[in-house]
Amino acid sequence: MACESYLDIRAISGALGAEVGGIDLASPLTPAQADALRDALLTHKVIVFRDQSLTPAQLLDTAAVFGDVDVYPFLQGLPDCPKVIEILKLEGEAKNFGGAWHSDTSYFETPAGATLLLALETPAAGGDTLFADTGRAYDALSPAMRRMLDGLVAHNNSDHGYTGGRAAGMARLDGMKSAFVAESGGYEACHPVVRTHPDTGARSLYVNGSHTVRFAGMSEAESKPLIDFLCAQIIRPEFTCRVRWAPGTLTVWDNRAVQHKAINDYAGQRRRMHRVTTRGERPC
Repeated sequence: MACESYLDIRAISGALGAEVGGIDLASPLTPAQADALRDALLTHKVIVFRDQSLTPAQLLDTAAVFGDVDVYPFLQGLPDCPKVIEILKLEGEAKNFGGAWHSDTSYFETPAGATLLLALETPAAGGDTLFADTGRAYDALSPAMRRMLDGLVAHNNSDHGYTGGRAAGMARLDGMKSAFVAESGGYEACHPVVRTHPDTGARSLYVNGSHTVRFAGMSEAESKPLIDFLCAQIIRPEFTCRVRWAPGTLTVWDNRAVQHKAINDYAGQRRRMHRVTTRGERPC
Protein backbone atom coordinates (compact mmCIF):
# COMPACT_ATOMS: atom_id res chain seq x y z
CA MET A 1 0.00 0.00 0.00
CA ALA A 2 1.12 3.55 -0.69
CA CYS A 3 2.71 5.71 1.96
CA GLU A 4 0.24 8.27 3.36
CA SER A 5 2.98 10.63 4.57
CA TYR A 6 2.07 12.93 1.67
CA LEU A 7 -1.28 13.61 3.34
CA ASP A 8 -2.56 15.00 6.63
CA ILE A 9 -5.27 12.47 7.55
CA ARG A 10 -7.63 12.84 10.50
CA ALA A 11 -10.43 10.39 11.27
CA ILE A 12 -13.93 11.85 11.56
CA SER A 13 -15.52 8.93 13.40
CA GLY A 14 -14.58 5.64 15.02
CA ALA A 15 -16.14 3.65 12.19
CA LEU A 16 -15.08 5.25 8.93
CA GLY A 17 -14.24 8.50 7.22
CA ALA A 18 -11.30 10.90 7.33
CA GLU A 19 -10.51 14.48 6.45
CA VAL A 20 -7.49 14.79 4.19
CA GLY A 21 -5.33 17.91 4.16
CA GLY A 22 -2.03 18.93 2.68
CA ILE A 23 -3.03 18.62 -0.97
CA ASP A 24 -4.39 20.92 -3.67
CA LEU A 25 -6.41 18.80 -6.07
CA ALA A 26 -6.45 21.56 -8.70
CA SER A 27 -2.72 20.98 -9.25
CA PRO A 28 -1.45 17.97 -11.20
CA LEU A 29 -0.88 15.03 -8.86
CA THR A 30 2.35 13.09 -8.75
CA PRO A 31 2.13 9.28 -9.02
CA ALA A 32 2.97 9.06 -5.30
CA GLN A 33 0.16 11.46 -4.41
CA ALA A 34 -2.32 9.52 -6.54
CA ASP A 35 -1.27 6.26 -4.87
CA ALA A 36 -1.66 7.86 -1.44
CA LEU A 37 -5.19 9.06 -2.27
CA ARG A 38 -6.24 5.61 -3.47
CA ASP A 39 -4.76 4.09 -0.34
CA ALA A 40 -6.58 6.60 1.86
CA LEU A 41 -9.90 5.76 0.22
CA LEU A 42 -9.40 2.03 0.69
CA THR A 43 -8.43 2.54 4.32
CA HIS A 44 -11.06 5.09 5.37
CA LYS A 45 -13.80 4.44 2.76
CA VAL A 46 -14.90 8.10 2.87
CA ILE A 47 -12.36 10.90 2.43
CA VAL A 48 -13.11 14.62 2.71
CA PHE A 49 -11.08 17.51 1.27
CA ARG A 50 -11.74 21.10 2.32
CA ASP A 51 -11.25 24.40 0.47
CA GLN A 52 -10.86 22.89 -2.98
CA SER A 53 -11.49 25.07 -6.04
CA LEU A 54 -12.07 22.71 -8.96
CA THR A 55 -13.44 23.30 -12.42
CA PRO A 56 -15.56 20.48 -13.87
CA ALA A 57 -12.56 19.37 -15.93
CA GLN A 58 -10.36 19.29 -12.82
CA LEU A 59 -13.03 17.31 -10.99
CA LEU A 60 -12.92 14.75 -13.80
CA ASP A 61 -9.12 14.61 -13.52
CA THR A 62 -9.44 13.93 -9.79
CA ALA A 63 -12.05 11.25 -10.42
CA ALA A 64 -9.72 9.51 -12.87
CA VAL A 65 -7.35 8.84 -9.95
CA PHE A 66 -9.96 6.42 -8.59
CA GLY A 67 -11.10 4.73 -11.82
CA ASP A 68 -12.71 5.16 -15.21
CA VAL A 69 -15.38 7.86 -15.12
CA ASP A 70 -18.90 6.56 -15.74
CA VAL A 71 -22.11 8.15 -17.07
CA TYR A 72 -25.29 8.55 -15.02
CA PRO A 73 -28.14 7.70 -17.42
CA PHE A 74 -31.02 9.67 -15.88
CA LEU A 75 -29.56 13.18 -15.99
CA GLN A 76 -27.65 15.08 -18.64
CA GLY A 77 -24.24 16.28 -17.59
CA LEU A 78 -22.84 19.77 -17.92
CA PRO A 79 -22.67 20.99 -21.54
CA ASP A 80 -18.87 21.18 -21.55
CA CYS A 81 -18.33 18.15 -19.27
CA PRO A 82 -21.11 15.60 -19.88
CA LYS A 83 -19.77 13.18 -17.26
CA VAL A 84 -20.23 15.78 -14.51
CA ILE A 85 -23.81 16.16 -13.31
CA GLU A 86 -25.19 19.00 -11.24
CA ILE A 87 -27.21 18.19 -8.13
CA LEU A 88 -29.39 21.21 -7.36
CA LYS A 89 -32.13 21.73 -4.78
CA LEU A 90 -33.88 25.08 -5.06
CA GLU A 91 -35.14 27.15 -2.18
CA GLY A 92 -38.78 26.26 -2.83
CA GLU A 93 -38.34 22.51 -3.27
CA ALA A 94 -39.42 19.98 -0.65
CA LYS A 95 -37.76 16.81 -2.03
CA ASN A 96 -34.03 16.33 -2.36
CA PHE A 97 -31.83 14.07 -4.48
CA GLY A 98 -30.40 10.98 -2.77
CA GLY A 99 -32.51 11.35 0.36
CA ALA A 100 -32.67 7.63 1.22
CA TRP A 101 -29.92 5.19 2.19
CA HIS A 102 -28.33 3.60 -0.89
CA SER A 103 -25.20 2.61 -2.76
CA ASP A 104 -24.91 4.42 -6.10
CA THR A 105 -26.16 2.55 -9.18
CA SER A 106 -26.42 -0.88 -7.53
CA TYR A 107 -28.94 -1.64 -10.31
CA PHE A 108 -26.11 -1.68 -12.90
CA GLU A 109 -24.32 -4.88 -13.88
CA THR A 110 -21.11 -2.99 -13.02
CA PRO A 111 -22.17 -0.51 -10.31
CA ALA A 112 -20.31 2.62 -9.29
CA GLY A 113 -16.90 2.31 -7.70
CA ALA A 114 -16.13 5.75 -6.27
CA THR A 115 -18.41 8.77 -6.13
CA LEU A 116 -17.02 12.30 -5.96
CA LEU A 117 -19.28 15.13 -4.76
CA LEU A 118 -18.08 18.74 -4.79
CA ALA A 119 -20.03 21.40 -2.87
CA LEU A 120 -20.55 24.70 -4.70
CA GLU A 121 -23.41 26.27 -2.74
CA THR A 122 -24.51 25.01 0.67
CA PRO A 123 -27.13 25.92 3.28
CA ALA A 124 -26.12 27.95 6.32
CA ALA A 125 -26.83 24.78 8.30
CA GLY A 126 -28.11 21.35 7.33
CA GLY A 127 -27.75 19.36 4.14
CA ASP A 128 -25.15 17.01 5.63
CA THR A 129 -24.51 13.51 4.24
CA LEU A 130 -24.46 10.35 6.35
CA PHE A 131 -22.28 7.34 5.49
CA ALA A 132 -22.47 3.77 6.78
CA ASP A 133 -19.78 1.07 6.74
CA THR A 134 -21.32 -2.05 5.19
CA GLY A 135 -18.30 -4.17 6.12
CA ARG A 136 -18.62 -3.44 9.83
CA ALA A 137 -22.32 -4.23 9.54
CA TYR A 138 -21.53 -7.63 8.03
CA ASP A 139 -18.81 -8.43 10.58
CA ALA A 140 -21.21 -7.73 13.46
CA LEU A 141 -23.72 -10.36 12.31
CA SER A 142 -23.80 -13.78 13.94
CA PRO A 143 -21.83 -16.58 12.23
CA ALA A 144 -25.10 -18.39 11.43
CA MET A 145 -26.55 -15.29 9.74
CA ARG A 146 -23.37 -14.74 7.75
CA ARG A 147 -23.44 -18.34 6.51
CA MET A 148 -27.06 -17.98 5.39
CA LEU A 149 -26.44 -14.69 3.59
CA ASP A 150 -23.41 -16.01 1.73
CA GLY A 151 -25.67 -17.98 -0.60
CA LEU A 152 -28.21 -15.23 -1.35
CA VAL A 153 -28.51 -13.14 -4.49
CA ALA A 154 -30.45 -9.85 -4.55
CA HIS A 155 -32.46 -8.31 -7.39
CA ASN A 156 -31.82 -4.55 -7.63
CA ASN A 157 -33.98 -2.23 -9.71
CA SER A 158 -33.58 1.45 -10.54
CA ASP A 159 -37.35 2.03 -10.48
CA HIS A 160 -37.86 0.60 -6.99
CA GLY A 161 -39.75 3.11 -4.85
CA TYR A 162 -40.40 5.54 -7.73
CA THR A 163 -44.02 5.96 -8.87
CA GLY A 164 -43.88 5.89 -12.65
CA GLY A 165 -40.22 4.85 -12.67
CA ARG A 166 -36.94 6.46 -11.62
CA ALA A 167 -36.66 8.68 -14.68
CA ALA A 168 -40.08 10.15 -13.95
CA GLY A 169 -38.99 10.69 -10.37
CA MET A 170 -35.99 12.68 -11.55
CA ALA A 171 -38.31 14.87 -13.62
CA ARG A 172 -40.18 15.87 -10.47
CA LEU A 173 -37.08 17.56 -9.00
CA ASP A 174 -37.61 21.17 -10.06
CA GLY A 175 -33.99 22.24 -9.84
CA MET A 176 -32.91 19.42 -12.17
CA LYS A 177 -35.77 19.26 -14.69
CA SER A 178 -33.69 20.76 -17.47
CA ALA A 179 -31.18 17.90 -17.13
CA PHE A 180 -33.80 15.12 -17.12
CA VAL A 181 -33.23 12.44 -19.78
CA ALA A 182 -36.77 11.51 -20.82
CA GLU A 183 -35.83 8.45 -22.91
CA SER A 184 -33.77 6.76 -20.18
CA GLY A 185 -35.23 3.38 -19.25
CA GLY A 186 -35.09 1.28 -16.10
CA TYR A 187 -32.17 -0.91 -15.06
CA GLU A 188 -32.06 -4.17 -13.13
CA ALA A 189 -29.16 -6.31 -11.96
CA CYS A 190 -28.67 -9.29 -9.68
CA HIS A 191 -25.79 -9.17 -7.19
CA PRO A 192 -24.68 -11.25 -4.21
CA VAL A 193 -26.01 -10.05 -0.87
CA VAL A 194 -22.47 -10.34 0.50
CA ARG A 195 -19.81 -8.95 -1.81
CA THR A 196 -16.03 -9.16 -1.62
CA HIS A 197 -14.08 -5.96 -2.17
CA PRO A 198 -11.79 -6.46 -5.19
CA ASP A 199 -8.90 -4.50 -3.66
CA THR A 200 -9.05 -5.28 0.06
CA GLY A 201 -10.75 -8.69 0.12
CA ALA A 202 -13.12 -7.43 2.84
CA ARG A 203 -16.67 -8.77 2.84
CA SER A 204 -19.66 -6.48 3.19
CA LEU A 205 -23.44 -6.34 2.84
CA TYR A 206 -24.71 -5.23 -0.55
CA VAL A 207 -28.43 -4.57 -0.15
CA ASN A 208 -30.22 -1.25 0.29
CA GLY A 209 -33.76 -0.05 0.76
CA SER A 210 -33.69 2.20 -2.30
CA HIS A 211 -32.82 -0.40 -4.94
CA THR A 212 -33.06 -3.95 -3.55
CA VAL A 213 -36.43 -5.49 -4.47
CA ARG A 214 -36.17 -9.15 -3.46
CA PHE A 215 -33.91 -12.16 -3.18
CA ALA A 216 -33.52 -14.67 -6.02
CA GLY A 217 -36.07 -17.47 -5.70
CA MET A 218 -38.22 -15.51 -3.23
CA SER A 219 -41.18 -13.20 -3.56
CA GLU A 220 -41.01 -9.56 -2.50
CA ALA A 221 -43.20 -10.33 0.52
CA GLU A 222 -40.90 -13.15 1.61
CA SER A 223 -37.80 -11.03 1.08
CA LYS A 224 -38.93 -7.84 2.76
CA PRO A 225 -38.40 -8.77 6.44
CA LEU A 226 -34.79 -9.79 5.84
CA ILE A 227 -34.09 -6.80 3.59
CA ASP A 228 -35.48 -4.52 6.29
CA PHE A 229 -33.35 -6.21 8.97
CA LEU A 230 -30.15 -5.90 6.90
CA CYS A 231 -30.85 -2.27 6.03
CA ALA A 232 -31.35 -1.48 9.73
CA GLN A 233 -28.14 -3.36 10.56
CA ILE A 234 -26.10 -1.32 8.08
CA ILE A 235 -27.14 2.07 9.46
CA ARG A 236 -26.58 1.35 13.16
CA PRO A 237 -25.06 4.57 14.58
CA GLU A 238 -21.78 2.90 15.53
CA PHE A 239 -21.19 2.06 11.85
CA THR A 240 -21.70 5.61 10.55
CA CYS A 241 -20.05 8.99 10.06
CA ARG A 242 -21.43 12.39 9.07
CA VAL A 243 -19.96 14.93 6.64
CA ARG A 244 -20.87 18.60 6.93
CA TRP A 245 -20.54 20.53 3.71
CA ALA A 246 -19.19 23.99 2.92
CA PRO A 247 -18.39 25.51 -0.48
CA GLY A 248 -15.19 23.87 -1.70
CA THR A 249 -15.70 20.61 0.19
CA LEU A 250 -15.03 17.53 -1.93
CA THR A 251 -16.03 14.13 -0.56
CA VAL A 252 -15.04 10.83 -2.19
CA TRP A 253 -16.58 7.54 -1.11
CA ASP A 254 -16.26 3.89 -2.06
CA ASN A 255 -19.68 2.50 -3.02
CA ARG A 256 -18.29 -1.02 -2.71
CA ALA A 257 -17.89 -0.53 1.05
CA VAL A 258 -20.38 2.15 2.15
CA GLN A 259 -23.90 3.45 1.77
CA HIS A 260 -24.91 7.09 2.06
CA LYS A 261 -27.91 9.35 2.62
CA ALA A 262 -28.35 13.07 1.92
CA ILE A 263 -30.19 14.68 4.83
CA ASN A 264 -33.11 16.87 3.78
CA ASP A 265 -33.22 19.37 6.66
CA TYR A 266 -32.63 22.75 5.01
CA ALA A 267 -36.05 23.95 3.86
CA GLY A 268 -35.99 27.29 2.07
CA GLN A 269 -32.27 27.12 1.30
CA ARG A 270 -30.33 26.31 -1.84
CA ARG A 271 -27.79 23.49 -2.25
CA ARG A 272 -25.74 22.95 -5.43
CA MET A 273 -23.14 20.22 -6.01
CA HIS A 274 -21.20 18.63 -8.86
CA ARG A 275 -21.06 14.83 -8.95
CA VAL A 276 -18.92 12.28 -10.80
CA THR A 277 -18.90 8.49 -10.45
CA THR A 278 -16.35 5.92 -11.56
CA ARG A 279 -17.19 2.51 -12.87
CA GLY A 280 -16.61 -0.33 -10.45
CA GLU A 281 -16.58 -4.08 -11.02
CA ARG A 282 -19.32 -6.65 -11.18
CA PRO A 283 -19.85 -7.62 -7.50
CA CYS A 284 -18.77 -11.10 -6.50
